[in-house]
Amino acid sequence: MSQELNDQEIERRQSLNEMRELGIEPFPAALYPVNITSKAIKAEFKEEEKNLQEVCIAGRLMSRRVMGKASFAEIMDHEGRIQVYLNRDELCPDEDKTTYNTVFKKLLDIGDFIGIKGYVFTTKVGEISVHVKELTVLSKSLRPLPIVKTDAEGNVHDGFADKEQRYRMRYLDLVVNPEVKDVFVSRTKIMNSMREFFNSKGYLEVDTPVLQPIPGGAAARPFITHHNSLDMEMYLRIANELYLKRLIVGGFDGVYEFSRNFRNEGMDRTHNPEFTVMEIYVAYKDYNWMMDFTEEMIEKAALDLHGKTELPVGDNTINFQRPFKRVGFLDAIKEYTGTDVSEMNEDELRTFCTSIHIETDPSMGKAKLLDEIFGEKCEPKFIQPTFVMDYPIEMSPLCKKHRKNPSLTERFELMINGKEVANAYSELNDPIDQRERFEDQLKLSEKGDDEAMFIDQDFLRALEYGMPPTSGMGIGVDRLVMYLTNQTSIQDVLLFPQMRPERSSS
Repeated sequence: MSQELNDQEIERRQSLNEMRELGIEPFPAALYPVNITSKAIKAEFKEEEKNLQEVCIAGRLMSRRVMGKASFAEIMDHEGRIQVYLNRDELCPDEDKTTYNTVFKKLLDIGDFIGIKGYVFTTKVGEISVHVKELTVLSKSLRPLPIVKTDAEGNVHDGFADKEQRYRMRYLDLVVNPEVKDVFVSRTKIMNSMREFFNSKGYLEVDTPVLQPIPGGAAARPFITHHNSLDMEMYLRIANELYLKRLIVGGFDGVYEFSRNFRNEGMDRTHNPEFTVMEIYVAYKDYNWMMDFTEEMIEKAALDLHGKTELPVGDNTINFQRPFKRVGFLDAIKEYTGTDVSEMNEDELRTFCTSIHIETDPSMGKAKLLDEIFGEKCEPKFIQPTFVMDYPIEMSPLCKKHRKNPSLTERFELMINGKEVANAYSELNDPIDQRERFEDQLKLSEKGDDEAMFIDQDFLRALEYGMPPTSGMGIGVDRLVMYLTNQTSIQDVLLFPQMRPERSSS
């Protein structure tokens, strides 16, 4: 990145040097005793009581209006903005006014952090403000903020409208567009709601490895790295499933983890190579129980965040109130394509894909072909929360066979607004069956499928010691947050989404 300075940046560096010449440190290390926020001042001040007469608040200088010896300014802290009033004669009554004029009028810039001490009052026009008795420079801003403008209709336009730049410089996006912060506050509230729900059931939050010798638990292309000390290739985790099930083998009744996962795949408005998943595994349960559990959890999150379950999501209105609709996977394909594919072999499925204009390649086995059909023809149809159940066995190498139809598995995916949000199983705990499923995945890998699962010998060994009947569920936290906060892109719910390298301006 170029280090060339524009005129404004040069001026700010000159102001910084002038402050130091006046004996003012522009980056002091001292503790500043903030005792209230802008929001609290507005909520708590009572004019008739004359309370809040000794407040200390800090934040960015966002505007100022100099009117001779009196000035008004606005500072922004983490909870909003508040007006402050400064009077030159009160701030420096017994000394030359030059310092005040120089510092406040000339050397302070929009974006600088300042601290103020004073008392709260109401102006003649009724605005709650802070009368400043003491002002302290806390941090000098060396780059100007984008200019914010308001048009005649009251619409706010900022000089930082480019989406890519906003994602790349999120720190600046949060300053110029403070409503963006609300999304990330909501994200934390959603995750806290989920945690409260799990903890109330007695389940334990755990941590599992991010660096793994085998990228297990999902069908995905991993990121590969090298461990120098062990002199071996390792993988960033694509899922934490196999480690959590090891803990069920070890005797935990229920465990969950909010994990950062990594998949070396495409990027679009609903996919980022680094993303957050919550996975939970509970012993002595099955996928029917997990469906009830999942819809209760999501309904709770909606209520905790909004106090209601009917919410706007893009052009749709989604009702997160349970119970959710439940349909069979093969039934959905039959409904939306008019064809029963339940008895088709791989060649027949490939021919069917061609007939409905779905592209295929030789590396795609039966599972991938079915997934393509469902993804193209069915998935976009499920707008309201719907559990799609009972997937073919070829599509679910970690899932228990259906108790009534061994060609299917006890699996569901939760679809919302035309996308998968959660995936869950009655977990496969038969180590012999599991080994055979892994070996089938190995054959797919040999055909060229770079998303086929590896054989995890240690996980098979763990199963051989015995795992109780278990149900597990993974939910895409980022996508759930998108829907509960009405955002259209995953980049809008990730503080620092992955971006292409920034081009040099030189």
